[in-house]
Amino acid sequence: QVQLVESGGGLVQPGGSLRLSCAASISIFSIYTMGWYRQAPGKQRELVANSSSGGDTNYADSVKGRFTISRDSAKKTSYLQMNSLKPEDTAVYYCNLKFTPRGNTYWGQGTQVTVSS
Repeated sequence: QVQLVESGGGLVQPGGSLRLSCAASISIFSIYTMGWYRQAPGKQRELVANSSSGGDTNYADSVKGRFTISRDSAKKTSYLQMNSLKPEDTAVYYCNLKFTPRGNTYWGQGTQVTVSS
């Protein structure tokens, strides 16, 4: 059973920074992709960023240049560094993980990020 636990969310003022963490219960050395999604109230869940086993990264246009995804396989943890936060970044952020292209997608329980003055 794969478990993903997000942490690091909270309330931050516009222009501030947060770093989200996603701790996996098993090794992530051989993942296919590991990424972050978000869902704002009344909106569909959307991709924020993901990274492949080869190190390729992909970002939503709305966060390019502000957010950075990284991974520490030894710690079984993925990170999302979020800088220059905007009110429109307010959402529940979810970590996800796939081991194969057609395999199961595993999700964490989400962590709330609120950007407000």
